[in-house]
Formats: sequence, structure tokens, C-alpha cells
Amino acid sequence: MTYIKKITLALSGLALCASAAVAGGLDDIDQTVRDRLYSPDMIDPAQPIEASIYKDFVAKNPPPWKIGYASSYAGNTWRAGAMNQLQDEIIPKWKELGLISEVVVTQSNLKDATQIQQMRQLVDQGVDAIIVCCSNPTALNQTTKYAHDQGVPTFSLTGYLTSEYALNSSVNYQLAGFEIGKWMADELNGEGNVLVVEGIPGASSSDSQDRGVKAGLATAEGIKVVGTVAGMWTDQVAQGEVQKWLSTYPGKLDGVVVQSAAEMGVLRAMAQSGRGDVPVAIGGELGALCFWRNNPDYISAAVQTWPPQDEMELIWDIMMRTLQGQGPKIQSIMVDPVTISFDDLKEIMDEDCDPNTAEWLAVGKDRWGSSAFLDDFFYNPADPTQYKP
Repeated sequence: MTYIKKITLALSGLALCASAAVAGGLDDIDQTVRDRLYSPDMIDPAQPIEASIYKDFVAKNPPPWKIGYASSYAGNTWRAGAMNQLQDEIIPKWKELGLISEVVVTQSNLKDATQIQQMRQLVDQGVDAIIVCCSNPTALNQTTKYAHDQGVPTFSLTGYLTSEYALNSSVNYQLAGFEIGKWMADELNGEGNVLVVEGIPGASSSDSQDRGVKAGLATAEGIKVVGTVAGMWTDQVAQGEVQKWLSTYPGKLDGVVVQSAAEMGVLRAMAQSGRGDVPVAIGGELGALCFWRNNPDYISAAVQTWPPQDEMELIWDIMMRTLQGQGPKIQSIMVDPVTISFDDLKEIMDEDCDPNTAEWLAVGKDRWGSSAFLDDFFYNPADPTQYKP
């Protein structure tokens, strides 16, 4: 009995500590945002949402700051869109403001050991902050602590790291996946066989979204998931994997849910197999949106889960605010998915659009982490472009 009592007291103490951590961060966020984006029923259970250790962070150097971008992959249209935004828009703007000196970019080609080595090298080369993208949620944790111990915070773009020494930004992927899965279930009137095309299994953003997709599909008893393949967020890969799967599945297929950036590959695979009328979930690839623009009755909506330009702008703003001492409240800053109707699409593009473009739809800052929205996630909010050290 004494042993059980001690265990109970210990667990109670841990619960109190957890409550204190939440009270120091999440409880300071607007209630409406908490209810929508941080609901326990609609968030990845591993998503870190405790109080940020960077509340009182002071950058080790004054600006201009040297930034490292340890990208894990460069082989799809999404990564190209994010990189173009960084190089063509963000770097020139913030250099002109006098707040950065340079951005050092590395690529690890989905190899955790290489990314770890590159991050350590960036720290040793004197960067003031590191951005990582779409990475394994745990593999970088020790390196993130190494960076923190040298005064270098790590910012995880489009996916989370579970380390307390990281700050994360993304859409709520489980919520976004749920909305896509439920949309498909509704699109099929609650009956049908569905193929699910994941992103990169093991990446937090892919696994979170996949969990949500399958939960959304499960809202209709008549929906059956008849297969799952990994599209690796790459059109060419997804096209090949779906073609192989279709060649071994002679049964009826009623819909395909796919994670961007792979919908163009899936659309091509479906057309080549003679199943081009089967609805495919469309995200932000402009080529896929162009297909919808020219086939108005094909689907009823598209859900944007990670527009690359806006995602890069979001993590950059969070990083600059943190370096300026604005004090982030919690470990993960999440935004809402954006649904595009056909009426919206008509405002975005004309019928003479390019169905083969590799570019992406930019949702825009007002709908993807606006300044007013981000202000609520910092204790000392201010316009980061107006910073005067």
C-alpha cells in the first residue's frame, strides 16, 4: 500500500508540473484559437505544446544575424517553392532591413545522420539560428540541444521536433488531414473504396496528416480504405507508386486522398489507367488546380495544408521575433488549413492556365499566420521589420 501511495503521489506531482507548463504558455493563447487548433481530440498526441523555453531568450549577437537552413530534401516542387521564396523574397528583404548578413543552406537528402552533421557544422560556423524542414520528429533532438547550448535556437518548419529546444510552426496537420478525409467521405456520399497516398512515412507532418485523413474517412461507415502507398511528397514517385498499385488492384476505386506535393503525379497515374474520372484530393499545386479549373464538376473543394511560400514566411517571422526577444509562448505555433472553393479558384486563375506548371498557390499572409495572429503567440509582440537594436 505504501508503495502504491508513493507512485500515486509521484504521478500527481508530474501532472501538476505538466499543468504548470501549459498554464505558462497555452493558457495565454486566445481561447478560440486553443479550441480550434489545440483541441486534444484534434491534435497529434506527440505535438509539443508546452511553454517555450525561449520566453526570455536573448540573441547571442546583435544583428545582422547569420542564419542556417538545414533542409532535409530538395527533390520536389514544394521544396523548390519554399527555397525560391527564401532566396528571391525573404533574404533580399531582410538584408535590406539590415537584420541578416547571410543564409547558409545545406541539403541532407533525407539522411538524418547527414542533417545532424550539417546542423553541427552550422553551429560551429557561427550561425545565430537554424531552420530545419519536415524532419524526423526525434532524430535531431540531441543536435537541437547542442545548438541551444551554444546559444543557437532551432526552428522547425512544416513539422515538429519533440525537443524542448525547438520552436515549431505548421498547420495543424491532424486537423487538416481530418478535414480532407471527411471531405472525401462526403464527396462520395459516405460510400466507396479509397486509396490513401501518404507523404514520407516517419516525418511528423506526414504521419500526423495521415492519421487525420484516416479518421476523417472513418466518419462514414461505408468508406473503405483499400490501399495505402507512400508518394514521398513527389509527383514522379507518387505517379509510379499509384500505377504499380493500380496494376495489382482490379477492383472498383472511388477516390484517392493524397498529400501534396504529389497530386499531379496521382492525376497522371489515374488518367493513364483509364480512371481519370475518379476524384483525387487536390492541395496547392497549381497544375492540379488548373485541371480542376478546366473541369469544374470534378471536385467541390481543395484544402491547402502547406503552401510553401507562406510556410517559409511563417517560420521566418517566428524566428526573427524570437531573435528580437519577443518571447514565444509555446513550442508549436499552428495555423488553420484553408479551403478553396471553385468560385475562389476562378478568382485565382483563368481557363488558359498551365496544367504542367510546377509552381504552387500562395495563400497569403493574411490567411496563413497574419501579423495579428502571430502577435498572440508572443509575450512582447511587435512588427519584426521595425526592430531597432
